[in-house]
Amino acid sequence: MEYHQDRFDDFSLLIYKNDKLIAVLPANITNENVFSHQGLTYGGLVVSEKLKLKDVARCLKAVLNYYKEKGVKTLQLKQFPSIYSLVPNDEMQYLMFVLQAELIKRDTLSVLNLKYKPKLSKDRIAGNKRALKQNLEVKEVAEFDAFWNTILIPNLNAKHEAQPVHSLQEIKNLKNKFPKNIRQFNVYQDNVLVAGTTIFETNQVAHSQYISGNADKNVIGSLDFLHLYLINEVFKDKAYFDFGISNENQSKNINQGLQYWKEGFGARTITQDFHQIDLKNMDNLDTIFI
Repeated sequence: MEYHQDRFDDFSLLIYKNDKLIAVLPANITNENVFSHQGLTYGGLVVSEKLKLKDVARCLKAVLNYYKEKGVKTLQLKQFPSIYSLVPNDEMQYLMFVLQAELIKRDTLSVLNLKYKPKLSKDRIAGNKRALKQNLEVKEVAEFDAFWNTILIPNLNAKHEAQPVHSLQEIKNLKNKFPKNIRQFNVYQDNVLVAGTTIFETNQVAHSQYISGNADKNVIGSLDFLHLYLINEVFKDKAYFDFGISNENQSKNINQGLQYWKEGFGARTITQDFHQIDLKNMDNLDTIFI
């Protein structure tokens, strides 16, 4: 996380049991409020797969007790999406209920189960058919410059007056640190770059972090062609393909066109919750087991 350390006042914690690390909480602090790290898409209290519910409750109590001693009033905790865990991991959902934590945000992720793929929509089939007539080619490339500078940045600026969450230099630095987990796939038409996606890869999930194409993407079907290739060839042995969120306005709205496109591949919705914990309720964790 050090690549954006200048943007956040870090307040992350390591939790030990008998000198053995059993959990981590990436976090930052603003005034008297701690946030499950705002520089990370996914986070929350990340625990060893060996921990049972009682152990997780103890970890969370230790975290809350530490923060209370430091004068913290609230902790905003983002949950870890279930598809990224190798084992069931809804302990935190239950503990949020016990703590009477306030649900302040709920993101929707469009996820395709690669072991059970529903039929493609007619539009995705039609888009791929158009692409097959356009002499398109998908290539995995080592560099991000062309996609960032000629496709991604111009599109985000034109549509949303925004910039990518990661600068070009930041994504390069992350690629150097995690060469097997961050991958760039571009689409070319007659050797001209027309579309691409940046994939963040974990053991069982391939996640499209950035997806973008030129002005002709719908006419030539470049993004349909690209993602069907990734789903059916490159990542066919993964458990899930995660298209990410289509949420806007603090998740109260969904970009209908973007959601429709993702669901056309067979993606369906899972949620990621954000809770605010009042540290005054921390002793509720002591009353769970009877």
